[in-house]
Amino acid sequence: MKKALVFGGTGLVGSCLLEELSANPGYSEIKSFVRKMSNQGLPKVQEYLIDFDKLEDFKSEFSGDEVFICLGTTIKKAGSVANMEVIDRDYPNQIAKLCKENMVNKLAIVSSIGAKSSSKNYYLRIKGEMENSILNLDFAHTAIVRPSILLGDRKEKRFGEAAGKVFIRVFGILLAGKLKKYRAIHGRTVARAMIKLLTDEIPGKVYESDRLYTLGS
Repeated sequence: MKKALVFGGTGLVGSCLLEELSANPGYSEIKSFVRKMSNQGLPKVQEYLIDFDKLEDFKSEFSGDEVFICLGTTIKKAGSVANMEVIDRDYPNQIAKLCKENMVNKLAIVSSIGAKSSSKNYYLRIKGEMENSILNLDFAHTAIVRPSILLGDRKEKRFGEAAGKVFIRVFGILLAGKLKKYRAIHGRTVARAMIKLLTDEIPGKVYESDRLYTLGS
């Protein structure tokens, strides 16, 4: 019976992850660290209201067997690229460091398809830099997942993503071979894949969207 830590449990993938972990008999306790209480009322899930700018103050609670990080934002919500760097890169890195110091052995984290630290696209660059920092921490098992456009109900609307979903749904079937990883994927499929990756300790560290679809279907 494992204890899981979840950061970003109010987002699309994170909320699906909490539901899947709660229903999984392999987990006895799930700690969900949030900015604002969601009151989901899921069995085995305990919410912790924390200040992400003062993560050190909550370090004592970051103890368990596995940590799942699903943090992410948009430029509209963040207000600037600098703020996005803090939320999408710096917070995950600090959370991972604190968990590693508390002897958490396994980590799964949501990145993005196309993530690359040398990218000229600020979003992909930030995600790439985040990946590099996580890999340098050398957990016993690390799973960096790179989903394509996410399907599922978000609490917040993202126009660009909504438009992309329409395109992918219409033309996604044409994406085959090496392009298969660009097909849209449901947030729940990603969540299930993350759990399987850590439970089964599947070899590798970075997993593209088509692999996630196979693992989480």
